[in-house]
Amino acid sequence: MSQERAVPASAVPLEELSSWPEELCRRELPSVLPRLLLSYSLSQHSDSWIEHVQILKIIVEMFLPHMNHLTLEQTFFSQVLPKTVKLFDDMVYELTSQARGLSSQNLEIQTTLRNILQTMVQLLGALTGCVQHVCATQESIILENIQSLPSSVLHVIKSTFVHCKNSESLYSGRLHLVSDLLQALFKEAYSLQKQLMELLDMVCMDPSVDENDDILNMVIVIHSLLDICSIISSMDHAFHANTWKFIIKQSLKHQSIIKSQLKHKDIITSLCEDILFSFHSCLQLAEQMTQSDAQDNADYRLFQKTLKLCRFFANSLLHYTKEFLPFLSDSCCNLHQLYLQIHSKFPPSLYATRISKAHQEEIAGAFLVTLDPLISQLLTFQPFVQVVLDSRLDLPCELQFPQCLLLVVVMDKLPSQPKEVQTLWCTDSQASETTTRISLLKAIFYSFEQCSGELSLPVHLQGLKSKGKAEVAVTLYQHVCVHLCTFITSFHPSLFAELDAALLNAVLSANMITSLLAMDAWCFLARYGTAELCAHHVTIVAHLIKSCPGECYQLINLSILLKRLFFFMAPPHQLEFIHKFSPKEAENLPLWQHISFQALPAELRKQTVHEVSTVGTAECRKWLSSSRTLGELESLNTVLSALLTICNSAGEALDTGKQTAIMEVVSQLWAFLNIKQVADQPYIQQTFSLLLPLLGFFIQTLDPKLIVQVVTLQTSLLKLEPPDYVRLAMLDFVSSLGKLFIPEAIQDRILPNLSCIFALLLADRSWLLEQHTLEAFTQFAEGTNHEEIVPQCLSSEETKNKVVSFLEKTGFVDETEAAKVERVKQEKGIFWEPFANVTVEEAKRSPLQPYAKRARQEFPWEEEYRSALHTIAGALEATESLLQKGPAPAWLLMEMEALHERMDKLKRYIHTL
Repeated sequence: MSQERAVPASAVPLEELSSWPEELCRRELPSVLPRLLLSYSLSQHSDSWIEHVQILKIIVEMFLPHMNHLTLEQTFFSQVLPKTVKLFDDMVYELTSQARGLSSQNLEIQTTLRNILQTMVQLLGALTGCVQHVCATQESIILENIQSLPSSVLHVIKSTFVHCKNSESLYSGRLHLVSDLLQALFKEAYSLQKQLMELLDMVCMDPSVDENDDILNMVIVIHSLLDICSIISSMDHAFHANTWKFIIKQSLKHQSIIKSQLKHKDIITSLCEDILFSFHSCLQLAEQMTQSDAQDNADYRLFQKTLKLCRFFANSLLHYTKEFLPFLSDSCCNLHQLYLQIHSKFPPSLYATRISKAHQEEIAGAFLVTLDPLISQLLTFQPFVQVVLDSRLDLPCELQFPQCLLLVVVMDKLPSQPKEVQTLWCTDSQASETTTRISLLKAIFYSFEQCSGELSLPVHLQGLKSKGKAEVAVTLYQHVCVHLCTFITSFHPSLFAELDAALLNAVLSANMITSLLAMDAWCFLARYGTAELCAHHVTIVAHLIKSCPGECYQLINLSILLKRLFFFMAPPHQLEFIHKFSPKEAENLPLWQHISFQALPAELRKQTVHEVSTVGTAECRKWLSSSRTLGELESLNTVLSALLTICNSAGEALDTGKQTAIMEVVSQLWAFLNIKQVADQPYIQQTFSLLLPLLGFFIQTLDPKLIVQVVTLQTSLLKLEPPDYVRLAMLDFVSSLGKLFIPEAIQDRILPNLSCIFALLLADRSWLLEQHTLEAFTQFAEGTNHEEIVPQCLSSEETKNKVVSFLEKTGFVDETEAAKVERVKQEKGIFWEPFANVTVEEAKRSPLQPYAKRARQEFPWEEEYRSALHTIAGALEATESLLQKGPAPAWLLMEMEALHERMDKLKRYIHTL
């Protein structure tokens, strides 16, 4: 020992220091440490990196165990670790700079790079020693006492993993020359992080302290680990999962003091990204196994491992969301998108990966089930409600179906929630001028409307289980309808006004399938509710129909609803309806034209049919005896529609007298039609379309001359290409001729025209008209006694093939399921494109709500136009006055027809301006 004292400790070489015994190190610590720290802080050029790392190792291995753990930060960590970080960064930079020059021929660069990597491994080992020492000497750790250690270590770990992750591209095809050292570097960093996480797990923080450096340091640590997670996600799945587990554990452990400082959005965003990444990996593996005929156990084990990872991440998100929900306002959009993205890639979505049924069930049972409690947690969170029901929500095609599914899930969960939560979801709200929330029901109808592809395919979903019955797959329409009706049964009474408004708004939709869904739900409500409620709704719909300004799709939708609801009315309420909207009054015929008389009891049906037919025929005679102006045709068409409703739904209730009366007025009305009027005037076209089925109903008793007139007019009119609804009415009439034996005296005037009508209609390119024509022609051909006419209707080989294919149910396009899905996706994209920029707010506008008035436009010749029209009006009044004084000359009618044509020409010209 006396010899050891003879040499000053400050002059001992590094090699000797490494062999000093423990007691000597402890005793000489005060004198040796300053020298070592000074040497370490000197210039850190590349030629001295090895020496610096040796100094660091000697300090850690020989002297660190003898330092006071309470002063480690001041005496060691704060002085050494910042320089260590810089040293490591310099080595990483040198590696990156020279990596491109690496080759098996260039031994100098190869040696240099390997030396640097070996030095980095040793540096990581020294840092591991620091962490292990702290863990071994302290039962509980205060971050303030080791403040520099976690951040420095995490920086080095992160840099290491980044370098290893980029090594394939960095070293290109020469990776094998350094791969062994890169692997050693990764393992050392892996070990260092595990040791650091063990240390951090021992950290104690005072929950009574709101703000200090420890809180900030812990937040920095958590977010540094979060950065590392994003780097190693594709490198080591188990290590990635363990890092996440530690992040969640520490966040919850120190929740009370760091909850306000954590960047929750970053954590949620990273978790969502990792969930999606692992989920997509899982789907890719399932798809590969589905496409491969051979069963590979290795692939299946990897699939199960990845699925387990999906579940772990989902449960982590679930746990974190539960504990930090009040701080997740700005993360709701991420959570919403996560749900949509997952379901957009999973069957039955049109955009899903094609995987086997077994894999679908496995993924659903292990992973998708975790999304359900996540939605339950978010259900009461107002920011999430705002995101899901945002009126400005603009989703791409592939996310519309998942949105619809999400809304149905929410709807299923609301009945178990308190009234306040139901109100939150089921009422509109405007938080600001730019932030508006629509109600859940309106959102469901809107979202459902966007799922045109899924509805037309249709996609099938898991059905509801019922006692004693096997589970059956259901279409999207059935799925939404059943869950919507179930929801209606539990609707809170205070929200009935919202329900009524949403159903009415959807019934008035321009989208047929949406309107039909609302009608089905409304009919369920009528059956589920009281008889009085049903009667009340029928009365409301009746008043709405009467208030409609004219023909429009809203009127059609309301009339269908009225017809359906009327069947659910109790007989006493039907009688009250008859008294309230008496069929004896012509002003109520607009209602009775939409009601099926089959809904009434026999006696009441017979009475009502008698009253409607009496008023109807009287109104027809009134029109026949009047001036018969175009303006009166609208009311006449309403009358004819009511008479047609009687014939279609309660023809057996018409006595012989009423049948004769109807047939007489219909025949008289037909006499006033001419081809030019029918071709040009929409109101007369409608009259024509109503008279044809009425004539068809009485076909067996019609005057043969009238039948000739009707068939001849139809043949001439078809050549002028009338609207589709007119041609459809023609089909009703000509198909009814199949029941009639045509007298020989008029066969030559009817049969050629009849074959011409069928030939023209069968050649039509409208798919809708083509289908109806094939059905009508088949009905006619099966019933007619004049079989010789059938081949005459088939004017071309194409028409013959079309009819044969229809009868044999062949000629369908042979389309695979995959091709069908692709076609539907393309169609959906085309249909959606014009509305892609339409927001929910714009789409939910009531269809009857007028747009804002345009500014009045000034015209330079306005006064001249007014003067000219005043002159025309004066001339018409003068002519009317002359007609009242005496009979008109023979030429007057012809001149008026000529003026009428000029008026039509002027109107067409105005429309083109």
